[in-house]
Amino acid sequence: MPEATYVTFEESWHAASRTGGRELTLEEARARDAEGLPYAVVYRAPGRAVPLGVRMVAWRAGCVDAWAYDEHGRRTAEAELRLRDDAGRLLVRRLLVRRYPDEGTAEYAVDCPRTAVECSAEGTARISHQPGGMRGDSLEAEVEVADGDLWTARPGFDDWPDLPVAAVLPHWVAARLDGEAAGWRRESSRLRGPADFDRVFRPGTPIPGLKVLDPVPCGSLRLPSGVLAVACPDTGEGLSGVTVAVPPGTYPVEAAWVEVEEEHWGSYEDVAAVRLRIGDAPVAAWEMALGPGDDTLRLRAGEAFGFGTDAATGAFGDAGAWDELRDLLERARRKGSPEHGRLSDSVAGMHLDGGSLGADLAVFCTGGDGVYPVWVGRSAAGEVVRVAVQTAFDLDLEA
Repeated sequence: MPEATYVTFEESWHAASRTGGRELTLEEARARDAEGLPYAVVYRAPGRAVPLGVRMVAWRAGCVDAWAYDEHGRRTAEAELRLRDDAGRLLVRRLLVRRYPDEGTAEYAVDCPRTAVECSAEGTARISHQPGGMRGDSLEAEVEVADGDLWTARPGFDDWPDLPVAAVLPHWVAARLDGEAAGWRRESSRLRGPADFDRVFRPGTPIPGLKVLDPVPCGSLRLPSGVLAVACPDTGEGLSGVTVAVPPGTYPVEAAWVEVEEEHWGSYEDVAAVRLRIGDAPVAAWEMALGPGDDTLRLRAGEAFGFGTDAATGAFGDAGAWDELRDLLERARRKGSPEHGRLSDSVAGMHLDGGSLGADLAVFCTGGDGVYPVWVGRSAAGEVVRVAVQTAFDLDLEA
């Protein structure tokens, strides 16, 4: 660490935006430490716009979080430490190290290599190593960890190490990555979709328990900004952050119409999925759309990121006009309103003509509340050609 490094104290810290709360004096920070109240220690270097690292301490909550930043403001390392019940030791609960291949690689770029380590108080650790980033396979291992590597003594206010976390893996992790250690298993990328979502739009495709019928057109969608948003238009917080970059244009919306055969309920017809057709090229690979800060290393088997809804509703719309489209939808739902004629029914839900906004909204029923993944189909050239959402989770499209 440079000799000229100095620290400042703040009341809070937001790791992604690199912003803190009210600035604290040394005496205020010391008092908050003694009382167990949260405070941040920010390590800085003269002439550098972004901090070298930050330590966020909250003794009452029993946690310490730390981050290291490069000169571009990207987090190169993150650590979570948790205080043991006897308040004498800290457990190194989680460590994440990112390795950026160049200056232009974004912090959460899907191709950014990284390694995560999750430790338990029982003396074991799970290592997830993704040399190819989120799109690549993950090397996984469970190992035993020595007490000295798992725990660290709780420091006093003046006894912390120079930096809260370094962008270097612990020796016991690095040795396994560099060597030919046994015990690794390879897991498929958590970003990749397990199903071919186009199958359910191809009539006659064999899917157990389903008869795939002709897809049903649900209008077209204007996307002038080139950023597609997929979210619940009726959830209070608005746009959830799941967006997909596509060429600006007008694209058809389609519903996958299927006949379901069930032992107890007999046969009925339903919408199994909705999709936006961005191009005609075949899909070479499906991957999960991510929101800001979504990291597949935090996903367990069967989990997925997506948009949340508590109204059993989702929608495709232009991200740049999302708030205006939501407001227009609310007015259009009122019978007798001047905007009511802009709303038309579709087999998937509703279609809203955005008029002078130059953008539209395709609303679809999800079949229930919860979190619904958004799947992006890419061509062999890597271009986005489909965006799909499965709307009936009780239908097994992976079979």
